Amino acid sequence: MKKHLLALCLTLAAALATAAVATLAPEPVYPEIARRVIRQLGANHLSGERFDDRLSAVAWTNLIDSLDFDRTLLTQEDLRRLEPLRTQLDDRLARGDLSFGYDLMQVVRERLGARCDYVEAILKEENPFDFTLDETFVWKRRKAERPADSEAQRALWRAALKNEYLALTLAKELDAEEAAEAEKAGKPKDEEEPGYEEEDLNEPIPEILAKRYRTLRDVFLEMDSETVLQRILSAVANAYDPHTDYMSPMNFEEFSMEMNLTLCGIGATLRLDDGAIRVMELMPGAPAASDTRDIRLQEGDLIIGVGQDDGPIEDIRHKPLSRTVRKIRGPKGSKVVLRVIPVSDKTRTRTKLVDLVRDEIKLEEQAVTGRVERLSVPSGERRLGYVRIPAFYAGVVGGDNAADARSMTRDLLRYLQDFNQEHVDGLVIDLRNNGGGSLMEALSMTGLFVTGPTVQVRDARNIQVLPSRGAVAFRKPLLILTNRNSASASEIVASALQDYGRAIIVGDSKSHGKGTVQTVMGLGDNQVYGADRITSACFYRINGGTTQLRGVIPDIVLPSIYDALELGEDQLPGALPYSEVPPAYYAKTADLAPYLPKLKAASDKRLAKDTQYQASQRLIAHVRKANAEQTVPLNIDKRRERMRAERAMQKLQDEALQGGAAKARKDGPTAENDPILREALHILSDYIDLRGGPDQPVNTDGDLGLRLFRIFGEQ
Repeated sequence: MKKHLLALCLTLAAALATAAVATLAPEPVYPEIARRVIRQLGANHLSGERFDDRLSAVAWTNLIDSLDFDRTLLTQEDLRRLEPLRTQLDDRLARGDLSFGYDLMQVVRERLGARCDYVEAILKEENPFDFTLDETFVWKRRKAERPADSEAQRALWRAALKNEYLALTLAKELDAEEAAEAEKAGKPKDEEEPGYEEEDLNEPIPEILAKRYRTLRDVFLEMDSETVLQRILSAVANAYDPHTDYMSPMNFEEFSMEMNLTLCGIGATLRLDDGAIRVMELMPGAPAASDTRDIRLQEGDLIIGVGQDDGPIEDIRHKPLSRTVRKIRGPKGSKVVLRVIPVSDKTRTRTKLVDLVRDEIKLEEQAVTGRVERLSVPSGERRLGYVRIPAFYAGVVGGDNAADARSMTRDLLRYLQDFNQEHVDGLVIDLRNNGGGSLMEALSMTGLFVTGPTVQVRDARNIQVLPSRGAVAFRKPLLILTNRNSASASEIVASALQDYGRAIIVGDSKSHGKGTVQTVMGLGDNQVYGADRITSACFYRINGGTTQLRGVIPDIVLPSIYDALELGEDQLPGALPYSEVPPAYYAKTADLAPYLPKLKAASDKRLAKDTQYQASQRLIAHVRKANAEQTVPLNIDKRRERMRAERAMQKLQDEALQGGAAKARKDGPTAENDPILREALHILSDYIDLRGGPDQPVNTDGDLGLRLFRIFGEQ
C-alpha cells in the first residue's frame, strides 16, 4: 500500500508540474524523532490518549490544511485518492515513516507551480476580467469546500485572481481620492509616517500580482527538510489541542532564548495563521503595547512582511515562525518595520506599515496603577477606588520573602491600604487585556479579598485544590472588568470572586477562555531531537466548571470592540472542550443574583442616553455583520461601495481600539474617555446602594471548613 500511495502522489505531481522541483527527504535522525514525539504525547498529554486512528485522521487534516491553507491546491478528487492515509499516520510514525508528509509537500509544491504559471498566463492578457458581471467570491476559505476536480480548481484560481485584481484596482482609485481630499484640506501626507498602503501601487497591477505569486512559490521552494518535519509533527501535536506542539531543533533554540513566541524587541506573542503570523497578545510595557499612534500594531493583526530600518520589506508569508522571529528581533534602539493586515480587514485587501524601535520591556508600565474616582450621587459624592492590572507579574530578588521582590500583589496591596485610609466605598478592578502571568500572584491577589479555595488544577493523575494566599486587606464591594483578552490568571481571579459572590463581573460576553497549562518536555538531546510543548493540566473553577473555552461569563455584559473580533480560545481549531470536576469545598460569601436584574435595568437606562457608548455599539454591530459575510462582490460598483464602507469602519475601529486619546493609551482608561469604565463605576455605586449603603459589612469568609469549625466549636 505504501508503494502504491507513493506512486500515486508522485504521479499526481508529475502530471501537474510545469517545472522540475527538487524532492525533499527526511534526514536519518527524523524517524527516531517521530517515534519519540508520539510516545511522549501519549504518555504526558492531559487527555491520556495515545496517538491512534482517530488522532491520525485529525493530524492528517491538520497537515493538509497547513500546506493548503486556503483550500485551492488540492481537490476533492485528490483527497479521495489519498483517503487511505488518514488513519495510517499512527502506524507509520510508530515505525518512523515520514514519507507521507514529504510526498504531500512535493504535490503541493508542484501544484503551486502550476497555479503560478496559470496566473501569469492570465495576467499577460489585455483586460483579462469583466468587472461589470454580478459575481461573488468566497473569501473565507478555511472551512470552504475544495474544488471538485482540476477544472473547478482552475475556475477557483481565476476567481481568486479576479478578486485580487479588483481589490488593487479600487485601492488605487480610493487612495487617489483620499490623497486629493487631503491635499484639498491642506493636509499633505507625511511620507515618513507609517500608514495604510496596498503594497507598491505605483507598479502596474499585473506586475504586483505576478510578484506576489512568485514570492509564494519561492517560499515553498525554499522550505528545507527540517521545516517539513516541523509541519508534520506540529500537525500531529495539534491533533491533541492547539497549544500542544512540536519544536524542531531550530525552533527549540529560539524557545531556549525566550524568543519562540515572545518577540524580543517589540513585545508580541505570535502564532502561525493561514501562512501569515497572527498577533495574539501585546506585552504591557513593550514597544508595541506602548505605541500611542493611530496606526499601530493591534491584537489580531496579521504580519505578512518585515523590514529593517529603511531597507526593503521582505514577504514572510508561509515562512517558519522561527525565521520571522529572527528578523523581528534585533539590537536595542534599532527599527523594525512590519507590513500588517489589520484585524478589521477581513478580506485582507489592505495593509498598514508599522515601524517600532526595539527596546526592553519596561516593568513600570506593567505595574498596577490606581486612583480614587469621585461620582456624584443623590446623597452627595461617592468615592470609589480604581486599579488597573496589566499583568500578573512576579520577579523575586533575594528569596521568596525578600522585601524587594517584584510582586503584582504587593503593588496592589499598597493601593488597597491607601483606599482604606481614604475610606472609599468600593473598588473597580480592571483586568481588561490582562493575558495572565504568575499563578502564585493570582492566589495571592484573591487572598486580598476572600479566604478559601481559589482554583482547582487537574492533570492526568489527580485534582489539586489551591487556596488563596495571605490575609484579606479590603472588605468593601468589588466590581471586576474583563474582556476577550482577559486570560489565564485573570480568569482564575475573576471566576473565583464570582463564584464566592464577592465581586460583580462586567465586560465582554466572555473572557478569553484559556484554561490549560503547557509544559515543555525534551526528547533527549534538544539540539538533535527538539522538544514537545504539551498541555499537561487544566484549570477549574471552585464551582467545578473549567474556564477552558467558555471563559468567564460576566454578570452584566457591556461589549467592547474586542467582542466583535474573532478572538479567544473558541476561535482556535481543535481547542479542548469545556468540562467539569466536582466542586471544591467552599462557601459563598454573598448571593448577588437578587441584585443583578435591578443593576442591569438601571445600567440599560443610563446607556441608552450615553452617546459615546451607543456609537461604540453601532461600530460593534457593523464589525459583527462584516465578520459574518462569507463572500465579496466581484462587481466593481458593489465592491467600490463596500471598500469605502470598510475604510470608514477601519478608521472608527482604530479609534475604538485606541480607547480615546493617546494619553488614555499611556496612562490608562478614564471615566471621560472610556464609557465602559464610566458605567462600571455607576453599577458599583448602585450595588452599594442596593446593599443598604457603604456602611454595610461585607463577608470575606469563603472557607467552609473553618466556618463549620467555628460554628461547631462554639457549641
